[in-house]
Amino acid sequence: MIKNKPIAALFDLDGVIFDTEPQYSEFWGSECAKYRPDLPGLAHAFKGQTLKYIFDTYFTNPEDQRQLTEDLNLFEAQMRYEYVPGSYELIQEMRAHGIKTAVVTSSDVNKMNSVKRVHPELEQLFDRILTAELFSASKPNPDCYLLGARVFDAPLENCMVFEDSFNGLKAGTSSGIFTMGLATTNSREAIAPCCNHVLDDFTGFHVQDFLDLLSK
Repeated sequence: MIKNKPIAALFDLDGVIFDTEPQYSEFWGSECAKYRPDLPGLAHAFKGQTLKYIFDTYFTNPEDQRQLTEDLNLFEAQMRYEYVPGSYELIQEMRAHGIKTAVVTSSDVNKMNSVKRVHPELEQLFDRILTAELFSASKPNPDCYLLGARVFDAPLENCMVFEDSFNGLKAGTSSGIFTMGLATTNSREAIAPCCNHVLDDFTGFHVQDFLDLLSK
């Protein structure tokens, strides 16, 4: 960690800040059964991906895309956005210590507007909210996390990525940034080889723990 340079915490949204992944699994499982029954288990491939990537790769029919977008917007407007245990407290603590915080998500602006209607405090919790419209490539491409470091002018060694999906973990590690895996979507054993450290959730994890890991 480089002293006298900005320190940044870069958080994925779903499965990291909010415990939403089971809801998405249910939604996409149902939609894939309807539109792509030829690809069983397809919904698992969507975690950490932008909607554009999902459409371009798996749902190329324009009418299907229109209906799926409508269904998804309605679903996200009605979702439950419950904090992953300890996430809210940790981010508050980081802000109090001058650590830069960003959401780095594959979700788009429409989704973030739905989240902020439920949790308007997000605007005060985070210095930046970086959505899919800002990235040229979907996770596991590291561009989104490199942008997260760049907007704060923070050296990569002064940053930490918090991720839960395999695509997100790959994006974090390939960026060269210390990547913390959250075992909220996949098991500790499954994600451990894909990241630098694993947490079940943020309970008991504090700023000093964050700084100690960056300093190693």
